This record gives sequence, structure tokens and C-alpha cells, in this order.
Amino acid sequence: MSSDLTPMMRQYRAIKEQYPDALLFFRLGDFYELFFEDALVASRELEITLTGRDGGGGERVPMCGVPYHAAETYIARLTDRGYKVAICEQMEDPRLAKGLVRREVVRVVTPGTVQDARLIGERRNRYIAAVVRQQGGWGLAAADVSTGEFLACEFRGEEAGRRLRDELARLSPAECLLDPALAGEAAFVEEVRRGHGAVVTPLPAEACSPARARQLLLDHFRVATLAGFACEDKPLAVTAAGALLAYLHETQKDALPQITGLRTLDAEGFLGLDAAARRNLELTARLGDGARQGSLLSVLDRTVTAMGGRLLRQWLERPLRDVTAIRARLDAVEELAGDGLGRAELREALRGVYDLERLVSRVACGTAGPRDLVALRCSLERLPRVGELLAGRAAAPLREAARVLLGGSEAAPGRAGAEAVPGGLAAVADLIRRAIVDEPPVSPNEGGLIRPGYDARVDELRRASREGKDWIAALEAAERERTGIKSLKVGFNKVFGYYIEVTHPNRHLVPPDYIRKQTLANAERYVTPELKAKEEAVLGAEERLLALEYRLFCQVREEVARHTAAVQAAARAVAEADALAALAEVAVANGYVRPEVDEGLVIELRESRHPVLEQVLGPGRFVPNDVYLDGEEHRFLLVTGPNMAGKSTVARQVALAVIMAQMGSFVPAAAARIGVADRVFTRIGAADDLFAGQSTFMVEMTEVAAILHQATPRSLVILDEVGRGTSTFDGLSLAWAVSEDLHDRVRARTIFTTHYHELTALGELLPGVKNYTMAVRERGEEVVFLRRLVPGGADRSYGIQVARLAGLPPGVLRRALEVLRELERSEEIREARRQ
Repeated sequence: MSSDLTPMMRQYRAIKEQYPDALLFFRLGDFYELFFEDALVASRELEITLTGRDGGGGERVPMCGVPYHAAETYIARLTDRGYKVAICEQMEDPRLAKGLVRREVVRVVTPGTVQDARLIGERRNRYIAAVVRQQGGWGLAAADVSTGEFLACEFRGEEAGRRLRDELARLSPAECLLDPALAGEAAFVEEVRRGHGAVVTPLPAEACSPARARQLLLDHFRVATLAGFACEDKPLAVTAAGALLAYLHETQKDALPQITGLRTLDAEGFLGLDAAARRNLELTARLGDGARQGSLLSVLDRTVTAMGGRLLRQWLERPLRDVTAIRARLDAVEELAGDGLGRAELREALRGVYDLERLVSRVACGTAGPRDLVALRCSLERLPRVGELLAGRAAAPLREAARVLLGGSEAAPGRAGAEAVPGGLAAVADLIRRAIVDEPPVSPNEGGLIRPGYDARVDELRRASREGKDWIAALEAAERERTGIKSLKVGFNKVFGYYIEVTHPNRHLVPPDYIRKQTLANAERYVTPELKAKEEAVLGAEERLLALEYRLFCQVREEVARHTAAVQAAARAVAEADALAALAEVAVANGYVRPEVDEGLVIELRESRHPVLEQVLGPGRFVPNDVYLDGEEHRFLLVTGPNMAGKSTVARQVALAVIMAQMGSFVPAAAARIGVADRVFTRIGAADDLFAGQSTFMVEMTEVAAILHQATPRSLVILDEVGRGTSTFDGLSLAWAVSEDLHDRVRARTIFTTHYHELTALGELLPGVKNYTMAVRERGEEVVFLRRLVPGGADRSYGIQVARLAGLPPGVLRRALEVLRELERSEEIREARRQ
């Protein structure tokens, strides 16, 4: 019975009842302890020792714990496995508390609200998303609480559900909040969990009230209308954003000061990339093991700041469709690419800028330490140099970044240091520089962090403490001379304070004014009234000094927090300059060219290369190819040829060139013209989905169906080996029919790579189909792959030759040739009979 529990166990139970779905980290001194069922779960998941504690009434309750200074690591392990953690702190000093120490939950850490950059990864965002479905449409909002990013969008019409899923694939949220109706749909919940890797959290019905959500946003941003955030006429986006904000208020237990704005996305303004396309094209992760190395991102990301790295990733995951915006980025990349010295100076200046977004987010939330403030100051003092290097540039994105970093004006010659920091941030940098020492301790509770001269009271207390310690240090020599005890020592410990220690053989020399304090095995410890008075002066001064330094630090941190929005604006400018400079650096290093981007349907690449594969092969080893697509006579390229000849590589590199161009990057080619695509579709490789009960062929047909239903003439479709998952005639028939539909009805720009050389007949039947093959050179039974795309069609697959290269045993190869010849003879006989 709870009435039999000890007072502390009753306190634990009462708090736990308020957070039944979270593991309660209950602060006890230097540890967070867990009890009862939570202890059983935590000990199993964290692999820590399970012990017990007397809970009252003769009951021994399960217990385990982790050190408070290492708690973030353990919390991250739990949230990565889908658990929520409620952090319960001691809200008063145990030494001063009367009775039971008051405790409260100060934050609930969920999979989507982890803020430690070491656990998230500095070059990627960790999003928490909210999805609502109302009025025949969908609303989506997402936030990264570690940076303060907050965005929302809504989807309506026939394609609303698909576009929502595309955006979820881009965001890849760690946690997804669903309105009550969606949370009750098992299929959708499973799709979010498995398809997007998110932990699903149901939202209460009241959180999804449009009126309540809107009012919450108005109150949070202290505005009278949401028009400034471009969502006044988007009620579903507003509902999702308000529901997400309510959840964050509930879990973070603060006013979320780092969320200073809301960005409303127009999903139609971005190139459509579903999960299959992102996965198959290995945009941010390698297909086999999910590693970053070997992805397109690993080639393009030469940013020197964490903020720039995150922004570049966002550009890659959300390429543009607006030609004007694309050209503006390309202008900036071209300008920086053509100025090697200026680009090098800019990148060097950027290297000294720390992660402003996450630093100021911690400042706003009150969790930043002294070293965070120093890192923020050092970064702010570098902004003027970055701004000066961008000032006067022709490209609009670079000019805008300079304007922000220079506080709305051009740099004045000779400006340097804290005084040159733009706008109100100059005062911020100066305040931190005056208040905080250059090398402060990790914790603000350790003392020694306030710079001398900043506060007279601090200087006075330090002087008092120092003089007292000097007096005590001199006491040992004076007492040795006074008493004649050469081994006499003056020492200190936290339990007994300062003392004079005399070994037992010298006790007869102890003067009468010594007061015995402690007896040891070999010595006695004493104090004197004068030493006690000095101890009180020293320790009192140190205690007051620690409290005063902490109070002053908090005041400085609060003042800096008032400038959160300004620091975030500067961070965005730095990130954009860094990302553009990185793309320029890659373009120069890898020999990329600026693509001509327009509203037409022509995709023309001369001597195009695969950006990742050419890095793997090394300089000069990749064989480039020319590719031409349009909306008429060259809208469907049918590419035949053997495995390992490079069919799939050519198709992929065309898709990657389109994505790179539309994100604002130069492309690996001698020349390029890109008619913007609305979507890129891919059907590549063989994969099953056993958990969903889908075979390889079922997955293949599902992806093909999605393409046929959603593609438009402005889409780019990459098909690889459609129909290979079933029997030859079934597969060939399906591939034929799919090709006709894409050509006749959809009219999408398509590259179809296949082993079905029978499909080359389409080149004569359909006006928009053009046959291409990968050139090979035969030498007896051997075949050499030239990796060159040439007009024409293949009439054989060279499968046995490829098997020889793979190392199949000679006996198996000989038998395969025999069977192949028998099958070819049987087919010839059947053909003769039919005639």
C-alpha cells in the first residue's frame, strides 16, 4: 500500500503518476535514481545493475541509477529506443530544506526533443513532427528544438496524402505526433514507424482544435495575425503547428524562447522526391548500410560550419523548382568558384564560427554554460570579417548575407573585434567579453568564471578569500616556530574545515590555546579561536563568491538571450554563405560546370559523370557519357546491355545531375542544360518488405504503380529492370505495357534500363522512344565493357560472361553454356513451327 511507503517513496509515486508514459529520473544527490517498474526497464535497457531500497512497510523496491553528470548519454540511449524520460530535479538546497526536499519534473525528453548536439550529430537536424488530417486535407509541422527551427505546411487535393509522405521522408522525424483519428489507423501508424523510422505519439483531441492552435501561436509569437508567417490562410498548417507547440510546452516546461519564428513551406515549390527516390539515389546515405560515406552528400558537403552542413543537407533533400531561385544560387556559386582567393579567405573566416544556432538555443533555454558563452562571443566577433568578404558581391544571396552580418550597412574599413559586430550583437559580444574569463570552468557553479574588474563585489570577496588563505598558509610556519613542533601541519578537508595536525609524540608541546577537534591513529587535530575565525571568513567569502558569480552569470545569460532572434538571423546568413562556398569548392575541385536551367523539357548532358562513382574510381577513370532527353522525340530512352556495363550508372547520374542543378549546385559534365523537373521517380534494384507481407515483385509493382499514377510530362522517371521479379513472359509483357503507358499517356521524360532486348522493338513502334545500348567489345568468349552509351539496341545479355568475371567455377560456366545453346535451339524450333 502506498500509505506504507516512506515519505520519499510516496513523493516518487506521486510524481510518477503525473508522467505514467515516461521513465522517471529522480534526483538524489549526485545520482538520478529509478524505482519500481521504471528500474526494471532501465536496468534492462541500459545494462546497469539492479539493486533495491527499503521503501517502507518492510517492502524492498527495485532500484537503479546513473550519475547525474553522465545522464545525457543514458537518456539518449533510452530515447533512441523509443522511451520518454521525465527529469525530476531537487528544487531546493537539501542543506536548507525543512523536511523532504521539494522535487519537480523540469523537462520531459522524448525521441524528438533530444538537444545534445553530441548525440544528435552536428551536421543534421533532429525533427519532431505533428500531422493532422482535417477538412479533406493534411497539416504538417516540424521543429528542431536544438536549433529553434520551426516549419509548417499543408496539403490539399488528390495528391495531398502522397505529398505529405514525401515531406515526412525528407524530414525523417525522430518522433511524430498524430491527431486522434490518425493515431487510431494502424496502417498509417505502422507506415510512420517503419517507413520513416519515427516514434509515434498520439495527440489529445483538444490539441488539434484549430482555434486553440491558432491562439497558441498568436500568444507565443506575440502577434495579432499569422499573416507575417504566410500561414493565415492555411488552417491545417496552423493546426499542426499549434498542436506541436503545445506538446513542446508540455514536455520542455518552458516558454520555448529559441522558437522565434515559423516558416511556412510551399511544398509545390520543391522538387518532389519520395522515400524510394531518396533511398535509391543514395542522396544522404548509402543504400547497403546507411552510411554517409559513399552518398551524394558526402561528395558535396565541404562546409566548414555545422550550420552550413545542416543547410546544405536541407538543400539536397529539398531541391527547388523555381527557376529564378535556382539561378540565384547558381550565380552565387559561380561568383565564388571564379574567385579562388576570396573563397579561401571566406572559408577561413567561417572556420572560426561555432554552431551559433545551437549555442543561442541553449542560451535561450537557460542551459548554456560559461564555455558556451565564450564560444558565442568568439563567433560573434568573427561575423564582421565574414560580412566584409561578402560585401560588394554581385550575387543576391551573397549580398543579402553580407547585409545581415554587417547590420544593414557596408563594412567600414578597419572595423575589428567586438565593436564591429553588427547591430545589437556588438553589445552582446562586448558584455560576454567583459563578464566571462577566456577559459572558464565547465559549470557555472564552480566559480572562477567572472572576469576581474567586471563586478566590485566579486573582486572584494576574492581579495578577502585570498588574504585569508595567505594568512592560513603563513600560520604553519608561525606555529612551528611558536611551539617548536617541526612536523606540525596546517590542513583542510570538507568535513572538518581547517585544522592544525600534531603527531602523538609531540602532544606534550601543544600550547593551551589549542582546542582538540579530531583524534587519528598517529596524530591529533586542533583548532584555535583565531584559526576558526579566519576559516569562517575564508569559507564564508568563498560561499558568497560562488553564489554571486553564479547569479552574475545567469544575469549575463539572460541578457544574451534577449538577442536570440538576431543571433539566429546571423546564423542563417553564415550557413548560407558556407553552403554556397562549399558548392563552389566542390565545383572547382571536381571540374563541375554551371548548368543552364530553364522552364523547358530538355535535359542535355555532355560528357556527364556520376559524382560519387568518379570519386571512388579516381581521376580520369570514369567514362563520361552524353545524354539527351526532351518532351517529344527523345522523351523515352530505352537502354539495353549486359550487367556491369554501366546502364544503371548512366540513369542514376542523369537523376543526380537534375537534383544537383535544382539545389543550386554545378554538375559533373562538360556542359549541361536542365529543364526543371517537378518530380524525380526511381524504380531501381530488388528489395522485399517481408514485415509488410510484400515480395520483391510486389514492392517493384507498387513503386511502378505510384510512378504511373503520379508522374507528369515534367517528371523525370528512372526505371531499372522492371518486370524481372516474375517469369520471363509475364515480366516482358508488363515492361512493354508500362513503357507504352509512360510514352503515350504520361509522356514523362524516362530512362528505362533493361535486359529485355525484345523491348528494342518499341523504338520502331513509338515515335518518342530511342534505343541506346552500352557498348561492348567481344574477344572470343570474353567481353570487355566500354561503359559508353551509344545508339542502338543489344540483342543479348552476356550473362554467362559476367558470371565468369564474378568467379563462378569453370564447370558451372561450361554447363550453363550447354543449357543456353539447348534453349536457343528449342526456341528456334518453336519459331520455325509457328511460321
